[in-house]
Amino acid sequence: MKESLYKAIEEDSAEFFIYHDFNGNLKTDIHKHNSSQLIYAEGGIVHIFTEYQHWYLPARCFMWMPAGTSHYIFSNSPKVSLYNFYFKKEDGENSFFEEINIYSVSNLLREMILYTKDWNGKISVDDGANYHFLKALKGILPTKRDRNLLFPVQHPFPKDETLLRITQFIHANLDKNLTIDSTAKEFGMSTRTLSRRFKEVLGMNYVRFLRSLRITKSVELMLEEKYNLYEIAMMVGYSSLSSFSAIFKIVIGIAPSEYFKRIKDEK
Repeated sequence: MKESLYKAIEEDSAEFFIYHDFNGNLKTDIHKHNSSQLIYAEGGIVHIFTEYQHWYLPARCFMWMPAGTSHYIFSNSPKVSLYNFYFKKEDGENSFFEEINIYSVSNLLREMILYTKDWNGKISVDDGANYHFLKALKGILPTKRDRNLLFPVQHPFPKDETLLRITQFIHANLDKNLTIDSTAKEFGMSTRTLSRRFKEVLGMNYVRFLRSLRITKSVELMLEEKYNLYEIAMMVGYSSLSSFSAIFKIVIGIAPSEYFKRIKDEK
């Protein structure tokens, strides 16, 4: 996204602004704006970093970003389509619009979002039907949301530089046997020190963080539909399909085979 686009979004006359990106392999700079943002993804996982969190936006879900939230976005999914809606803040808004979160998309909301595929730029009251359509879309968000996502949608994002390098190392080596002892040794730390840093900075222990990353990555690989479940289990560091399936069910709530089936049924 270019600086000129950010300026256009902030125009006083633009109560609504639409910018969709269907090119895949997305990346933006760190930015914020005075408009709230609805982000919807189809075809892959989008990564969204805010000040303290790394969010995973899977397909068939939307993220609500309150006005003034610093963030940047990227995705390595070549087929991802990203729908962006910008809304000027109104007086007396529902408290829903003040909270950053990710929600599953109902069939009605999805059809409304896809209906705007060819829309672009600012939309004001002078645009008639399109303006009222977006008013209706925004109006149903608080009533159509579903908080019970079967997906670990966020991880803490460390500000500590050492821990940031460690978490980046973990991300890049999920297929390896990443015990806390081996990771601590890789960075010249004691196991006890690394364990303490995770709990103090991220609020969770090393094993839980690693498990969450592995399962999140496995869902991203499922969405690519290029690998079978055994291959995915190996790619995220599990030595057997049974051990992967057991952890997946603990984290997600259903077996990976069932989750995989749901992904294919929604295509």
